[in-house]
Amino acid sequence: MNKLPQHKSPRLIDYDYTQSGAYFVTICTHDRMHLFGRVDDGEMVCNLMGEIVHEQWIQTSVLRDYVELDTFVVMPNHFHGILIIIESEENRRGMMHHAPTNPKREFSKSIPRSLSSIIGTFKASVTRQINRLPNAPDHPIWQRNFHDHIIRNPDDLNRLREYVLYNPASWEVDIFYKE
Repeated sequence: MNKLPQHKSPRLIDYDYTQSGAYFVTICTHDRMHLFGRVDDGEMVCNLMGEIVHEQWIQTSVLRDYVELDTFVVMPNHFHGILIIIESEENRRGMMHHAPTNPKREFSKSIPRSLSSIIGTFKASVTRQINRLPNAPDHPIWQRNFHDHIIRNPDDLNRLREYVLYNPASWEVDIFYKE
Protein backbone atom coordinates (compact mmCIF):
# COMPACT_ATOMS: atom_id res chain seq x y z
CA MET A 1 0.00 0.00 0.00
CA ASN A 2 1.43 3.36 -1.04
CA LYS A 3 1.67 5.88 1.75
CA LEU A 4 1.09 9.51 0.96
CA PRO A 5 3.93 11.85 1.95
CA GLN A 6 3.53 13.28 5.43
CA HIS A 7 3.69 17.07 5.53
CA LYS A 8 4.90 18.77 8.66
CA SER A 9 2.53 21.44 9.91
CA PRO A 10 4.03 24.91 10.38
CA ARG A 11 1.67 25.49 13.35
CA LEU A 12 2.87 25.23 16.95
CA ILE A 13 1.95 21.74 18.09
CA ASP A 14 0.34 22.53 21.45
CA TYR A 15 -0.97 26.02 20.72
CA ASP A 16 -4.75 26.55 20.63
CA TYR A 17 -5.35 28.54 17.44
CA THR A 18 -9.00 29.07 18.38
CA GLN A 19 -8.13 31.23 21.36
CA SER A 20 -8.51 34.96 21.27
CA GLY A 21 -5.46 36.87 20.15
CA ALA A 22 -3.79 38.66 17.27
CA TYR A 23 -2.18 36.79 14.41
CA PHE A 24 -0.02 37.92 11.48
CA VAL A 25 -0.41 35.79 8.35
CA THR A 26 1.38 35.61 5.03
CA ILE A 27 -0.10 33.68 2.13
CA CYS A 28 1.85 33.26 -1.12
CA THR A 29 0.61 32.58 -4.61
CA HIS A 30 1.45 29.31 -6.33
CA ASP A 31 5.10 29.45 -7.47
CA ARG A 32 5.05 33.09 -6.30
CA MET A 33 3.49 34.14 -9.58
CA HIS A 34 2.46 37.76 -9.91
CA LEU A 35 -1.31 37.32 -10.04
CA PHE A 36 -2.74 40.21 -8.05
CA GLY A 37 -1.33 43.33 -9.70
CA ARG A 38 1.87 45.32 -9.60
CA VAL A 39 3.76 47.77 -7.44
CA ASP A 40 4.09 51.17 -9.10
CA ASP A 41 6.18 53.87 -7.40
CA GLY A 42 5.90 52.14 -4.04
CA GLU A 43 2.11 51.71 -4.25
CA MET A 44 0.27 48.46 -4.84
CA VAL A 45 -2.02 48.59 -7.87
CA CYS A 46 -4.43 45.65 -7.70
CA ASN A 47 -5.81 44.04 -10.82
CA LEU A 48 -9.20 42.28 -10.77
CA MET A 49 -7.75 39.22 -9.01
CA GLY A 50 -6.09 41.46 -6.41
CA GLU A 51 -9.40 43.24 -5.85
CA ILE A 52 -11.04 39.86 -5.25
CA VAL A 53 -8.39 39.06 -2.62
CA HIS A 54 -9.05 42.43 -0.95
CA GLU A 55 -12.84 41.97 -1.04
CA GLN A 56 -12.75 38.41 0.28
CA TRP A 57 -10.45 39.41 3.15
CA ILE A 58 -12.98 42.06 4.19
CA GLN A 59 -15.69 39.37 4.03
CA THR A 60 -13.65 37.31 6.50
CA SER A 61 -14.77 39.56 9.35
CA VAL A 62 -18.21 40.35 7.90
CA LEU A 63 -19.09 36.64 7.96
CA ARG A 64 -17.44 35.87 11.31
CA ASP A 65 -18.40 37.91 14.35
CA TYR A 66 -15.39 36.51 16.22
CA VAL A 67 -12.85 37.96 13.74
CA GLU A 68 -11.61 41.55 13.55
CA LEU A 69 -9.27 42.68 10.81
CA ASP A 70 -6.32 44.97 11.34
CA THR A 71 -3.76 46.12 8.79
CA PHE A 72 -3.41 44.12 5.57
CA VAL A 73 -1.97 44.42 2.08
CA VAL A 74 -2.39 42.56 -1.18
CA MET A 75 0.93 42.27 -3.00
CA PRO A 76 1.63 40.98 -6.53
CA ASN A 77 2.45 37.46 -5.33
CA HIS A 78 1.45 37.33 -1.69
CA PHE A 79 -0.84 38.68 0.97
CA HIS A 80 -0.06 39.95 4.49
CA GLY A 81 -2.75 40.46 7.08
CA ILE A 82 -3.21 40.90 10.79
CA LEU A 83 -6.38 39.44 12.22
CA ILE A 84 -7.71 39.20 15.73
CA ILE A 85 -9.78 36.32 17.00
CA ILE A 86 -11.93 37.91 19.66
CA GLU A 87 -13.15 36.17 22.75
CA SER A 88 -16.53 34.59 22.29
CA GLU A 89 -19.09 33.26 24.72
CA GLU A 90 -18.07 29.71 23.73
CA ASN A 91 -14.43 30.47 24.51
CA ARG A 92 -15.36 31.92 27.91
CA ARG A 93 -17.23 28.73 28.74
CA GLY A 94 -14.23 26.68 27.62
CA MET A 95 -16.13 24.91 24.84
CA MET A 96 -13.92 25.87 21.92
CA HIS A 97 -10.50 24.94 23.29
CA HIS A 98 -10.05 21.68 21.47
CA ALA A 99 -6.70 22.04 19.82
CA PRO A 100 -5.05 18.68 19.37
CA THR A 101 -2.15 17.86 21.66
CA ASN A 102 -1.04 14.87 19.61
CA PRO A 103 1.95 15.80 17.40
CA LYS A 104 0.73 13.22 14.83
CA ARG A 105 -2.65 14.90 14.49
CA GLU A 106 -4.60 14.56 11.28
CA PHE A 107 -4.01 17.67 9.18
CA SER A 108 -7.03 17.17 6.97
CA LYS A 109 -9.49 17.86 9.78
CA SER A 110 -10.33 21.51 10.20
CA ILE A 111 -10.96 22.84 13.68
CA PRO A 112 -13.92 25.25 13.61
CA ARG A 113 -13.13 28.87 14.46
CA SER A 114 -9.37 28.21 14.28
CA LEU A 115 -6.87 30.35 12.40
CA SER A 116 -6.35 27.53 9.88
CA SER A 117 -10.08 27.25 9.28
CA ILE A 118 -10.39 31.02 8.76
CA ILE A 119 -7.46 31.15 6.32
CA GLY A 120 -8.55 27.99 4.51
CA THR A 121 -12.01 29.44 3.94
CA PHE A 122 -10.50 32.74 2.75
CA LYS A 123 -8.20 30.98 0.27
CA ALA A 124 -11.07 28.82 -1.00
CA SER A 125 -13.40 31.81 -1.50
CA VAL A 126 -10.69 33.75 -3.37
CA THR A 127 -10.03 30.72 -5.57
CA ARG A 128 -13.74 30.25 -6.34
CA GLN A 129 -14.16 33.92 -7.30
CA ILE A 130 -11.02 34.00 -9.46
CA ASN A 131 -11.94 30.73 -11.19
CA ARG A 132 -15.21 32.36 -12.33
CA LEU A 133 -13.29 34.99 -14.29
CA PRO A 134 -13.09 34.56 -18.07
CA ASN A 135 -9.28 34.80 -17.91
CA ALA A 136 -8.88 32.55 -14.85
CA PRO A 137 -5.43 30.98 -14.56
CA ASP A 138 -5.16 27.29 -15.42
CA HIS A 139 -3.02 26.62 -12.35
CA PRO A 140 -3.56 26.86 -8.59
CA ILE A 141 -3.89 30.34 -7.11
CA TRP A 142 -2.26 29.70 -3.74
CA GLN A 143 0.72 27.80 -2.54
CA ARG A 144 -0.04 25.10 0.01
CA ASN A 145 -0.40 26.32 3.60
CA PHE A 146 0.44 29.77 5.01
CA HIS A 147 2.84 31.39 7.45
CA ASP A 148 1.60 32.68 10.78
CA HIS A 149 3.06 34.60 13.67
CA ILE A 150 1.30 34.85 17.02
CA ILE A 151 1.39 38.49 18.08
CA ARG A 152 2.19 38.53 21.79
CA ASN A 153 2.51 42.20 22.74
CA PRO A 154 1.80 45.76 21.53
CA ASP A 155 5.38 46.35 20.33
CA ASP A 156 5.18 43.24 18.14
CA LEU A 157 1.79 44.36 16.81
CA ASN A 158 3.07 47.84 15.96
CA ARG A 159 6.22 46.45 14.28
CA LEU A 160 4.11 44.14 12.10
CA ARG A 161 1.61 46.90 11.26
CA GLU A 162 4.51 49.03 10.04
CA TYR A 163 5.93 46.12 8.03
CA VAL A 164 2.56 45.55 6.32
CA LEU A 165 1.96 49.24 5.62
CA TYR A 166 5.41 49.79 4.10
CA ASN A 167 5.58 46.48 2.23
CA PRO A 168 4.74 48.00 -1.18
CA ALA A 169 7.33 50.76 -0.72
CA SER A 170 10.06 48.19 -0.06
CA TRP A 171 8.87 45.72 -2.72
CA GLU A 172 12.17 45.42 -4.61
CA VAL A 173 14.02 44.35 -1.45
CA ASP A 174 11.17 42.17 -0.15
CA ILE A 175 11.94 38.48 0.40
CA PHE A 176 8.95 37.64 -1.82
CA TYR A 177 10.12 39.86 -4.69
CA LYS A 178 10.45 37.96 -7.93
CA GLU A 179 10.63 39.41 -11.41
